[in-house]
Amino acid sequence: MVQRVKKRVKKIANKPIRKFLVRQRVSSKTSVKKKVRSKVKKVVPKQKKKALLLARHQENPVIQPGGHAWEARATFNPAAVSHQEKVHVLYRAIGDDDRSVLGYASSEDGYKLSGRYHHPAYDYFPGRSAPGTPKLHYSSGGGTSGGCEDPRMTILDDRVYLIYTAFDGWGSLRLALTSISLADFTAQRWSWKEPVLISPPGQINKNWALFPEKINGQYALLHSISPAVQIAYFKSLDELDGAHFVQSVYQSGGARKGDWDSWVRGIGPPPLKTDYGWLVLYHAMDFRDPNRYKLGAMILDLKNPTKILYRAQQPILEPDEHYENQGFKSGVVYSCGAVIKNGELIVYYGGADTVACIGSVNLNSFLKELVASGRPRLISRS
Repeated sequence: MVQRVKKRVKKIANKPIRKFLVRQRVSSKTSVKKKVRSKVKKVVPKQKKKALLLARHQENPVIQPGGHAWEARATFNPAAVSHQEKVHVLYRAIGDDDRSVLGYASSEDGYKLSGRYHHPAYDYFPGRSAPGTPKLHYSSGGGTSGGCEDPRMTILDDRVYLIYTAFDGWGSLRLALTSISLADFTAQRWSWKEPVLISPPGQINKNWALFPEKINGQYALLHSISPAVQIAYFKSLDELDGAHFVQSVYQSGGARKGDWDSWVRGIGPPPLKTDYGWLVLYHAMDFRDPNRYKLGAMILDLKNPTKILYRAQQPILEPDEHYENQGFKSGVVYSCGAVIKNGELIVYYGGADTVACIGSVNLNSFLKELVASGRPRLISRS
């Protein structure tokens, strides 16, 4: 009898202890699972944010070669400006003579391009190489006969300014500046001002563009973003008279070693003003993924544009579609123009140095994601 009572007391005394142990085992298993899940989350690579990716237009490519002899081989690298609810586009065209000229198209909604002109809107090269000049080892987009390449347009006051790469097909590759009244441009009266060369002789420079408004009371020319953002200021654009040139320093790689844009090529469209700063799209390559032009994005300070506030840590567009790989040069997306229209960022770009295409994204979402996740990383220097 006494032994049965002792066993009963012992069983009752151990009951809460057993429940406690069971609870501990369950909680410890749960905590282990949570730890495992947290570790798994940490090793899963971070995916690209959709808000930072351009959506390709379903009707790409929007401009293709053909129709006229002067644009029979290629129609690509379009520049764009927006005025009075209409988008105006100048695109580089290569014809049967293998020379580059600029064609025209327009759009009411920014996507459906029409109004293509029956002859070039611009076809002029200021100056030729002196006899005996050594031939440049240069071929851009297949236009070996030279001409007007890769235009950038900016509206300032009542004029449209155009900067383009002027190549004589032999020994001179320079950046040239011209302009036309806004009234003549929108009416397609091609009364362009005599162009002037703005880059020094004997140097190869590309990818320059004017800001669409004065900064601190001066006109501003963005002429390099690598190894640092470089801007030339002018009280008057008449200072660029063909006798005085902009000295630019360009370094293609090294500054962003290990990033997707370790080989920076230059800016794309002229800067666009936003509430967060100047939005600049740019072209770059990765030494680990060579021969593929990709498009990146950064935001510069409004008052001091040499200061980079934010930079996307991934490309916003890569050459993955067939029309970006089948053409004169595979693996190329190259933009010279972008506009903001109806809350959308609309980017015009060339595919494979052959056709013209469009990509777009909601501007507000794009900027918020760029600001939230695109802060530049501080690099410690030894």
